[in-house]
Amino acid sequence: QVQLTESGGGSVQAGGSLRLSCKASGRTFGRYVVGWFRRTPGTEREFVAMISWAGGRTDYADSVKGRFTITRDNPRNTVYLEMNSLKPEDTAAYYCAVSLDYDVSSRFENWGQGTQVTVSS
Repeated sequence: QVQLTESGGGSVQAGGSLRLSCKASGRTFGRYVVGWFRRTPGTEREFVAMISWAGGRTDYADSVKGRFTITRDNPRNTVYLEMNSLKPEDTAAYYCAVSLDYDVSSRFENWGQGTQVTVSS
Protein backbone atom coordinates (compact mmCIF):
# COMPACT_ATOMS: atom_id res chain seq x y z
CA GLN A 1 0.00 0.00 0.00
CA VAL A 2 1.34 3.43 -0.90
CA GLN A 3 1.74 6.17 1.70
CA LEU A 4 1.78 9.81 0.67
CA THR A 5 3.48 12.84 2.20
CA GLU A 6 2.85 16.38 0.99
CA SER A 7 5.29 19.25 1.39
CA GLY A 8 6.10 22.65 -0.06
CA GLY A 9 3.28 24.72 1.35
CA GLY A 10 3.83 28.14 2.85
CA SER A 11 2.75 31.77 2.88
CA VAL A 12 3.09 33.95 -0.21
CA GLN A 13 1.70 37.18 -1.52
CA ALA A 14 -0.81 37.26 -4.33
CA GLY A 15 0.89 36.73 -7.66
CA GLY A 16 3.56 34.54 -6.13
CA SER A 17 4.41 30.90 -6.75
CA LEU A 18 4.83 27.69 -4.81
CA ARG A 19 5.66 24.12 -5.76
CA LEU A 20 4.03 21.36 -3.79
CA SER A 21 5.41 17.84 -3.68
CA CYS A 22 3.61 14.57 -3.03
CA LYS A 23 6.13 11.88 -2.14
CA ALA A 24 5.01 8.25 -2.15
CA SER A 25 6.43 5.21 -0.45
CA GLY A 26 6.41 1.81 -2.10
CA ARG A 27 7.38 0.38 -5.45
CA THR A 28 4.04 0.50 -7.22
CA PHE A 29 3.61 4.24 -7.51
CA GLY A 30 3.36 4.06 -11.30
CA ARG A 31 0.16 2.00 -11.00
CA TYR A 32 -1.75 4.95 -9.60
CA VAL A 33 -3.42 8.06 -10.87
CA VAL A 34 -2.54 10.91 -8.52
CA GLY A 35 -4.82 13.77 -7.64
CA TRP A 36 -4.39 17.03 -5.78
CA PHE A 37 -7.30 18.37 -3.78
CA ARG A 38 -7.75 21.29 -1.41
CA ARG A 39 -9.96 22.19 1.49
CA THR A 40 -10.69 25.25 3.54
CA PRO A 41 -12.38 25.07 6.95
CA GLY A 42 -16.10 24.55 6.68
CA THR A 43 -16.07 23.65 3.00
CA GLU A 44 -16.12 20.47 0.94
CA ARG A 45 -12.90 19.09 -0.41
CA GLU A 46 -12.28 20.49 -3.90
CA PHE A 47 -10.59 18.81 -6.83
CA VAL A 48 -7.56 20.72 -8.11
CA ALA A 49 -5.67 18.54 -10.61
CA MET A 50 -4.92 14.95 -11.55
CA ILE A 51 -2.33 13.12 -13.58
CA SER A 52 -2.39 9.73 -15.26
CA TRP A 53 -0.13 6.77 -14.50
CA ALA A 54 2.75 7.76 -16.80
CA GLY A 55 1.97 11.47 -16.80
CA GLY A 56 0.65 11.69 -20.32
CA ARG A 57 -2.73 13.02 -19.35
CA THR A 58 -3.67 15.78 -16.95
CA ASP A 59 -6.86 17.54 -15.91
CA TYR A 60 -7.46 20.68 -13.89
CA ALA A 61 -10.25 22.45 -12.11
CA ASP A 62 -11.40 25.49 -14.08
CA SER A 63 -10.32 27.73 -11.20
CA VAL A 64 -6.65 26.79 -11.62
CA LYS A 65 -6.32 26.17 -15.36
CA GLY A 66 -3.46 28.12 -16.86
CA ARG A 67 -1.94 28.80 -13.43
CA PHE A 68 -1.22 25.36 -11.96
CA THR A 69 0.74 22.50 -13.53
CA ILE A 70 0.82 18.92 -12.31
CA THR A 71 3.74 16.66 -13.21
CA ARG A 72 5.14 13.39 -11.95
CA ASP A 73 8.52 11.73 -11.64
CA ASN A 74 7.84 8.03 -11.21
CA PRO A 75 11.47 6.99 -10.55
CA ARG A 76 11.42 9.46 -7.64
CA ASN A 77 7.90 8.42 -6.57
CA THR A 78 6.89 12.07 -6.57
CA VAL A 79 4.13 14.21 -8.04
CA TYR A 80 4.46 17.97 -8.15
CA LEU A 81 1.98 20.80 -8.28
CA GLU A 82 3.51 23.99 -9.61
CA MET A 83 1.30 26.90 -8.60
CA ASN A 84 1.79 30.30 -10.25
CA SER A 85 -0.12 33.58 -10.13
CA LEU A 86 -1.51 32.59 -6.77
CA LYS A 87 -4.66 34.30 -5.53
CA PRO A 88 -6.03 34.69 -2.00
CA GLU A 89 -8.81 32.26 -2.92
CA ASP A 90 -6.16 29.56 -3.42
CA THR A 91 -5.60 29.59 0.34
CA ALA A 92 -6.33 26.07 1.59
CA ALA A 93 -4.85 22.86 2.88
CA TYR A 94 -3.68 20.85 -0.11
CA TYR A 95 -3.80 17.07 -0.17
CA CYS A 96 -2.73 14.39 -2.59
CA ALA A 97 -4.30 10.98 -3.00
CA VAL A 98 -4.23 8.06 -5.44
CA SER A 99 -6.73 6.18 -7.52
CA LEU A 100 -6.60 3.20 -9.85
CA ASP A 101 -8.91 4.95 -12.31
CA TYR A 102 -8.46 8.13 -14.33
CA ASP A 103 -11.75 9.64 -13.26
CA VAL A 104 -12.15 12.60 -10.92
CA SER A 105 -15.26 10.96 -9.48
CA SER A 106 -13.46 7.73 -8.71
CA ARG A 107 -12.41 6.70 -5.24
CA PHE A 108 -9.21 8.43 -4.18
CA GLU A 109 -7.40 6.89 -1.23
CA ASN A 110 -4.28 6.99 0.89
CA TRP A 111 -4.62 10.67 1.66
CA GLY A 112 -1.56 12.47 2.95
CA GLN A 113 -1.58 14.77 5.97
CA GLY A 114 -1.82 17.89 3.81
CA THR A 115 0.25 21.02 3.40
CA GLN A 116 -1.07 24.51 4.07
CA VAL A 117 -0.95 27.23 1.42
CA THR A 118 -1.76 30.78 2.47
CA VAL A 119 -1.94 33.59 -0.09
CA SER A 120 -2.21 37.15 1.17
CA SER A 121 -3.50 40.09 -0.83
